[in-house]
Amino acid sequence: MRKSLLALSTNAWLRDRATKAAFVKRAVRQFMPGERIEDALRAAQEQQRLGINTIVTRLGENIARVEEADEVAAHYLEVLDKIAAAGVDAQISVKPTQLGLDQDPAICRRHLERLIDATEQRNNFLWIDMESSPYVDPTLALYRHGRARTKRIGVAVQAYLYRTLQDVEALIPQGCAIRVVKGAYLEPDHVAFPRKADVDENFFKLCVRLLQRDAIAPGCLLHIATHDMALIERLQRWISANDVPPSAYEIAMLYGIQRPAQQRLAGSGERVRVLISYGEYWFPWYMRRLAERPANVWFVVKSRFA
Repeated sequence: MRKSLLALSTNAWLRDRATKAAFVKRAVRQFMPGERIEDALRAAQEQQRLGINTIVTRLGENIARVEEADEVAAHYLEVLDKIAAAGVDAQISVKPTQLGLDQDPAICRRHLERLIDATEQRNNFLWIDMESSPYVDPTLALYRHGRARTKRIGVAVQAYLYRTLQDVEALIPQGCAIRVVKGAYLEPDHVAFPRKADVDENFFKLCVRLLQRDAIAPGCLLHIATHDMALIERLQRWISANDVPPSAYEIAMLYGIQRPAQQRLAGSGERVRVLISYGEYWFPWYMRRLAERPANVWFVVKSRFA
């Protein structure tokens, strides 16, 4: 089921039809408050009232023209202003291919530098999202370039890739902010763990590594980005047993998924940060969310008759 959903996420014929179907749009609203940044910021204000902070990200990747990268960068500069005006603790997250990585890495770096400067000026924080495995090396290179300019920048790494523990070891001495996710792209077995149990165990191992004293000392910040409550609780037990300071990590989840659990965690004193997605290019992203939890397919089917 997971592999089928991931394969369908890149199907242009299905995308064109699904994005016009009212019942699909109804299902998507559970996980995305709207297509505009204003929708995302209203949701961020609601989350903040619940004691939950946020990250906002505009959906889309692999742009076709360099002019689109100019527009994306300008959009995020505007978003940083709107976050400041709204008075919410909302960070931003961007994909390198949104900033022109495919067209010209130099242009991508320049756009990132503009966002870094704006982030510094507004006392905010910028996350670089991770895409499929061919982009890992250029994304980490882009992150290191940004990290040399600011501490207000983090990067996502994917637990299903065999290489990730080695990548994390290389980032630790720099005191990096790292969001550990399981991974949501269709990858070959020689690149990524094919078994969920192996991905879960590697996720735990990566998080524990980033919570060791030699990782905390240079300033590493861990985002535990999962909705797997058994895994979160296992990490909470390790954190408690090893006296990890609360400042060393946050629990990161997605808007609309496990809402009661998010509120329970925040109510218990955990630092919780929810990623709010918005934008028109939601189909591939939504299919990857279904692939992460295929049981949500039944929710879409029910929406057909709502």
